[in-house]
Formats: sequence, C-alpha cells, structure tokens
Amino acid sequence: MNTQQLVDTAQRMMAAGKGLIAMDESTPTCDERFAALGIAQTEAARRAWRELIITTPGLADNISGAILYDETIHQRSADGVPFVKMLSDAGIVVGIKVDAGAKALAGHKGEKVTEGLDGLRERLQAYAALGARFAKWRAVISIGDGIPGAACIAANAHALARYAALCQEAGIVPMVEPEVLMTGDHTLQRCADVSAQLLHEVFEQLHVQGVLLEGMVLKPNMLLPGLSCSHQDSVDEVADATVTGLLRAVPAAVAGVAFLSGGQSAELASARLSAMNRRFKTRLPWPLTFSYSRAIQQPALEIWRGEPGNVAQAQHALLHRAACNRAARLGDYSAAMEGPANPVITP
Repeated sequence: MNTQQLVDTAQRMMAAGKGLIAMDESTPTCDERFAALGIAQTEAARRAWRELIITTPGLADNISGAILYDETIHQRSADGVPFVKMLSDAGIVVGIKVDAGAKALAGHKGEKVTEGLDGLRERLQAYAALGARFAKWRAVISIGDGIPGAACIAANAHALARYAALCQEAGIVPMVEPEVLMTGDHTLQRCADVSAQLLHEVFEQLHVQGVLLEGMVLKPNMLLPGLSCSHQDSVDEVADATVTGLLRAVPAAVAGVAFLSGGQSAELASARLSAMNRRFKTRLPWPLTFSYSRAIQQPALEIWRGEPGNVAQAQHALLHRAACNRAARLGDYSAAMEGPANPVITP
C-alpha cells in the first residue's frame, strides 16, 4: 500500500471549493431514467449523455472527481478519445463503482446486503490499469418496522471495510457509502439514531481491517425525515442534526465527507449542504462537499432528451447546478442563484 499516494488522491478529491459528480448509474437505472423522458435505451445514447457531461465547458472548475460505471470507463468520445483520458486531462480524478448491488439479506426480511467482494482484488487491479484512482461501494439501509437490525448493519459494515482494504491494497482510494434511505415515514431523529449506529459500526470495522482513514472518503446520507413523514424539518435543522451526528461518529483523520443526494431535489441538496458549511465552518475537522448524481444531472437530462440540438443548453444547466454546489461547499449558496423561475427553497 502506497500511503502517500492514497493521501494525495484523497486530497485531490477534496480540493477546495469542489465536489464530485456521480456518473455511475447502472445500465438498468440509466435506461429507466431515459425511458421516462423518451430517450432511446441504447449504449449509443448512454455514451452520448456521458460525453455531454464530460465535455461541459468549465466543469473542472467545480468538479474534482467523477464516479464512473463499468460501461462508462471503457467508453470513448465520438472522436475516439477515452473518457478516462478526457477527465484526467481536465484535472478530474477518475473513480469507479465496484459493488455488485444490494441483494436480499438471508433470514432478514426487508433488509439487504451489498455484494461484490468475490473477484474484487482482480477487478480493482484492472480498473487501476485503466486509470481509476478511487472507487465506490454503496450499502443500502432501510428504516421500517423493526429494521434495520443488528445483523444487517454488521454485514454491510463488514463488507464496506473489506472493500476499503482491498482498494487501498490496489492503490485506490475507497469511497465508503453507507446510505440510510429516505423512503418511509420515519422522523429525523429516527434517521439520526440509525445513522449513528451504522457509522459507529462502519468505523469499527474499518479499524479492524486496518484501513487508512487519511486515504478514504466517506459518502454518507444527510440526516433527513422520511419522504412521507408528516413533519419535514427545516434546512437549518437538517444541517445541525447532520453535522452534529458526523462530529460524534466520524474520526477527524478521515480525508473528507462527500454527501450523496439520495433523492433530494437539486435545490434542497444545495441548500442543506450550504447551511452545514455556513453554520459549522470553524468546527469541521474534515471538508464537507457533495457527490451528487441526479441533484446535478437531472435538470440537464430533462433538457437534453437525446436531442443533439439541445446539448449546449443542457450543458449550461449542468454547469449551473455544479456551480450552485460549489457555492454550497463554500457555504455561499442562496435561493437567489436559482433565478426567477425558481426563487424559493422549501421547507
């Protein structure tokens, strides 16, 4: 394990004023989003969409890293240039999703464990040879009646830690993503309790596996009430609960925290991140940034709709969202940045 290389890569990922874009949707997920907008569900269409993102002028001013999917890391531009080279030449660190998805956890109804450890050492070596410098593994935790249980949390934390150790062995920075889902009617406090239990177990397992904290990035959920909860807490309440929870559970040595958006609207994801950085600026032992997918891409996708003539306008929308999140990383985002078409952020 090259400790300095891992630390340097993690620091590049956490570059001041920047965040990450998640372009790692699986083929079925990407096709589902395309189908909803009448876009052809083909490899050619997926390649064109990803090229639109990568070639957005000024993207590297706001984005430090990009998480790719297996299909994407092998793709090239229409001119034949590998996407990995295009990103690297722009100064954007290349990442890769390496888990095999969440599957039902035997004996625990309604709960899942993420798989993909078999053969991971060899896959990481191959991805490193292609130019990947960090990876991502997502654990999915649902809140419901009697769940999550201790077995689900322990199984996912152990898998995350083993994945992280294998990444560092290969010279790849692990992005550790323990996600408590927004679906459900749970309160913010219930989310806080589950997230605390999960994070404590994750870092215990990372310690057991000997993972270098300075050479990893945490990608957690924000602490949020369930989407169907009758009380939706304010932006500042979410910010306070989230950062307080992280301060209690995440070691200061961790290179950085890059939030997932998890189904939040683009505006709320920016507003909540900005509130965290504004309210806790002098108390944070690690940078707080973003690692968003839909919260950056969705407005642009809705404009593009597979039409070549819409590329420039879609790229403008993508760059706008990236710039909004850059401002949020600095604690400077405001509703006024959204313009007259969407001047108000709720709740």
